[in-house]
Amino acid sequence: MVKEFSIPISRRDLFKLAGLTAAGVALSGSSHVDAAEPPKQQGFNFNGAQIPTLLRADVCVIGGGSAGTAAAVTAARNGASVVLIEKGSVLGGLQTQGLVYPAMPTRIPNSDTPYITDLNKRFSMHGINVSFTDEPQYKNGGDARQYTPELLAFIYDELCADYKVQVLYNATLIGANTADGKISAAIVHTVEGLSKIEANIFIDATGDAALSRYAGVKVERGSEHTGRNQKMSFRFEMGGVEEMKVYKFFVKKLKDGWCESKPPEFEFAKTTYTEKFYYEGIQRGEVTKDDVAYIQAFTIIGKPGTMSMNCPEVSPYLFSSTNALDRSKAIRECRIMIRRLAHFFQKNIPGFKKAYISREASMLGVRESWRIQGKYCLKSEDYFNAQKFPDAVCRTAYPIDIHDEVLDNARNLAKGEFYEIPYRSLVTNEISNLIVVGRCISTDFPVQSSVRIQPTCMSMGEAAGIASAYGLKNNIAVNAIDWASIPNRSYVSQG
Repeated sequence: MVKEFSIPISRRDLFKLAGLTAAGVALSGSSHVDAAEPPKQQGFNFNGAQIPTLLRADVCVIGGGSAGTAAAVTAARNGASVVLIEKGSVLGGLQTQGLVYPAMPTRIPNSDTPYITDLNKRFSMHGINVSFTDEPQYKNGGDARQYTPELLAFIYDELCADYKVQVLYNATLIGANTADGKISAAIVHTVEGLSKIEANIFIDATGDAALSRYAGVKVERGSEHTGRNQKMSFRFEMGGVEEMKVYKFFVKKLKDGWCESKPPEFEFAKTTYTEKFYYEGIQRGEVTKDDVAYIQAFTIIGKPGTMSMNCPEVSPYLFSSTNALDRSKAIRECRIMIRRLAHFFQKNIPGFKKAYISREASMLGVRESWRIQGKYCLKSEDYFNAQKFPDAVCRTAYPIDIHDEVLDNARNLAKGEFYEIPYRSLVTNEISNLIVVGRCISTDFPVQSSVRIQPTCMSMGEAAGIASAYGLKNNIAVNAIDWASIPNRSYVSQG
């Protein structure tokens, strides 16, 4: 006999969570599904609900992407007990589920932090060199990384096992218990229903600042000028590709001088050299203008004959990354665009004749959504001034890379220049035991497009893990930590 599924809270508690009363609410059986006004952040109060505790730990990390996994592993490596909450069934986030590949470079030497160095060594142990070999300007750290998605997922599990991180897969964050400026528990939904994860310190690595918003932290979203978010992508892979034929087509026939590398490390894109090729496809009705608005594809080390497509993209005029319905509609639209692009490649690019769609992303490629308002907001001026900070946790020179908006008087940093990310951009005034890492730290819209790359997110996560362990050992609230006072932490910012 199968037990009836039930959420382990009472009906009375359920009404309390939703702010409802038996006398004041009429439950309707209507099946009407027209979209209503976008909902505001809900104010459910979980503090009084009888929700069972599933796990307790020193540190709870929400989100197992590049930043969250780094935070969890580093905190555990430094002696903390750690629970890592992941809503999917694989760690890596956009690296593995979103197929965002390869990792973009910080563009400065000696920016690799110990966590990244360890990760790269583990790839080498499995026979894969994770660095491009034909880009010497990115050597000595900060180069683009060839993280094969399936192997990366395995290595993340390996790291968590080595340092005894308790990973909870298929758990979705739905709220938080907060009181007196502290989070006491994260509320998650699992196959068992609602549960609490209790911890002393919480790290928000959700990418969308979800835990921060549930805890009442102030946030911003989109451009300060237009209100729009960055474009979203939905990546895919194609197998059965004859890479050398593709290379010769772009370099020899189309005279594309944009990418100087060659197979097995090769990429092609829509450039000034190849615009005519894609425009002719639009004229023939094979693709649309939106389909080819942005085209980029990479070979994948460890997966011969496979290319990763950094496309299609969808317009922020039509789809907002902070609107739930828009995200769903964007996925559906992108699946249609993927098939038009695949057919176009098969028909028109030698080397794609026998190619096929081998994999679709299981996560929408969101570049930017919500950003916290932290103790320090990193601004565009900090980027252009190559600003340094006494509490710097990492450094980067990756350009401001907004997939929609062009800044007036924008420029890349000169060779040798870089800016730093301060620890104060990772913590808030409202919540004393919260650290935020990844693309949703405290920045303005333009500079967020620079800090969001994978190695920078990993280094932020590493810093959060160090700060968590230090705060626990010294009984210091993480939002009050003086980063410069942490012993042996200088390697995080100095390589």
